Parts: sequence; C-alpha cells; structure tokens
Amino acid sequence: MAKSAAGKWVSRVGASGGGKAYKKSRPGNYYGALVVIVVLGLAATVFARYDYQHPASATGGTAPTVGTTWYAALSVEACGAKLPYLAANPNSQTGFQVQTSNVVRISPVSAADSGNNATLSQFAAEYPGLIASSTELAIPTAKGTANAATTFRNGQACPAKSKYHGQTGKISYAYWSSFGQKTPTITTDPASIKFVQYLRVTMAFEPANVTPTPPAQQTVNAMVAAAQNPTTPTTAVLTPTTTIKGTTTTTVPSTTTTQSSTTTAPKG
Repeated sequence: MAKSAAGKWVSRVGASGGGKAYKKSRPGNYYGALVVIVVLGLAATVFARYDYQHPASATGGTAPTVGTTWYAALSVEACGAKLPYLAANPNSQTGFQVQTSNVVRISPVSAADSGNNATLSQFAAEYPGLIASSTELAIPTAKGTANAATTFRNGQACPAKSKYHGQTGKISYAYWSSFGQKTPTITTDPASIKFVQYLRVTMAFEPANVTPTPPAQQTVNAMVAAAQNPTTPTTAVLTPTTTIKGTTTTTVPSTTTTQSSTTTAPKG
C-alpha cells in the first residue's frame, strides 16, 4: 500500500529532527537548563576533588577536639571508703593523663579519644590495667597490674571491715557536669559519660541505696589550679585512713602548689 502524502511528510520531519517552525518554537529555557546542568556537574566535580585532596581536619567537629586541653576531677570509692589515687602518668602519649591528686588531663590526640569518644570508658581503656564497665570495676596497682583487693564485681559483698560489711554492692558511676550541680547523675554505663571541662566523676562500688560522693575538695582545687596554670605542677601529701581487704585507702589533707620560672608542662 502506497504511503499517503501525510505519512511521507511525517517521515521527513522525524528524520530531520523537526521542521524549522518546530525548532523556532523550542522554548528558550531549554538551553538555560542545559547550561545549569553542565555548570552544576562541573562544580560538583571540583568540590569532590578538593574534598579528596583536603580531608577534614581532625581539629574540627565536636569538642573536645585534638588540640583541646581540659581537666577533670576523679574519685574512686568502694563500700563507703575512698580508694587511693590512681598512679599519675603525666607522660602518657594517649589523650588522657592522670596527674597528681587524681586530676585527669583531657588532651585528645586522635579521633579515638576526641569529640563524642572522649568518655570515661575510653579513659579507662587508655589507662593501663584499669577496668570500668557496667559489671566490673578494677583498680590496678601503681605498676598497672591487676589487684584482687581493688577489683569489684556486681553482686560481690562488701568486706567485713568496711562501712557496709556484708551488703551486696554494684558498680555505678556518678558525675557532676558543673559546679552548680548538687545531685549527681548516676549511670552504670561509663561510655555514656562524656568529659567536659571541670567534670567531677566518681567510679563506685556501693550498695544500691548508697549515693556515691564527689571527688575530694583537694582534688577539685588541684583541677582548677591545673586549668588556670597548666605549667604549674601540684604535689599531694597522702595520709592512710582506711583499710579494705588489706589495701590502704588514702585521702589528701592538703595540696601544695609550687611555682618556678623554669617549670614546664608535663609531656603528653
């Protein structure tokens, strides 16, 4: 069957991409849209290449960032008695260093201990021998080795010579985020405690009805002094007061601060 004149005309138009009248009627913003698409594509390529060559700096993001230095006050107690201060490790190359008087220096060195990772759980992970979990609290010896006398687990009974002898204890963590906070926030998850400047935190093994006490005033004073003058070391005089399972618990009657023009900040 022969093609009609109309059919031949449609075929010619299709082959040529449209007649002159059609081309003239094509909307002007058609070309504008093409230009916008090309420009956006080029911009996305340029930005992607820049981001690849200039990754985000580790110092950006949520505080504390790498380069930040904060201070916190720490306390450890069990069955109604304060335990000895943790051994100071001011030369630690991690993001946390324990100074004298149980002052913790928070100075992140990587993403592992900065921002939202700057937690009490991470501090425990970086301190040799220290275990702080929801079920166990283990305070190491000064050499970083395990100490059965200061290792506590949920359900364990307080020893005979303690304030709460015979009562079952459990692990908890109490913290005060500001000086104005009187009642502590208590949790069993150390990973939920994020360090802030001047945080006061107590790691505790106590009966369920006992509220952990805040760090000693001497520790708080030393914390504030360290923050105000980080190049000034503090020294503490330790006096034995209480014994738990043969371990001597100490308190700090006074904190002595010395200043010298040649004093430098501890490394780390």
